[in-house]
Amino acid sequence: SQAVAAVRHLHGLHVIHRDVKPQNLLFAARGEGGRLKLADFGWAVHTRPGDRRWTLCGTLDYLPPEMVRATEGHGFGVDVWALGVLAYELLAGRPPFAAPAREDTYRQILE
Repeated sequence: SQAVAAVRHLHGLHVIHRDVKPQNLLFAARGEGGRLKLADFGWAVHTRPGDRRWTLCGTLDYLPPEMVRATEGHGFGVDVWALGVLAYELLAGRPPFAAPAREDTYRQILE
């Protein structure tokens, strides 16, 4: 899909987006063929393959376990995880991890 292609392109440039979510997926105007665009690079970071990052950032419902645990750092996989959460949300109509309290959402992500 176009979202996967956008993330693949970023990773090819050694950029981790770190906040892939529906609100950051925009459809281009008709003149551009209605293509999907990935927006909001506020948490994005340029890195080298194999490097680990330690910042807890992004949107709670889309955080991967390694970011929640904060014991091993994170890399390009955080965007792949978020794409999986996004796919689940598109199919189920809700995110797979959502609880009233932040700590409960963290627990769901880690289980």
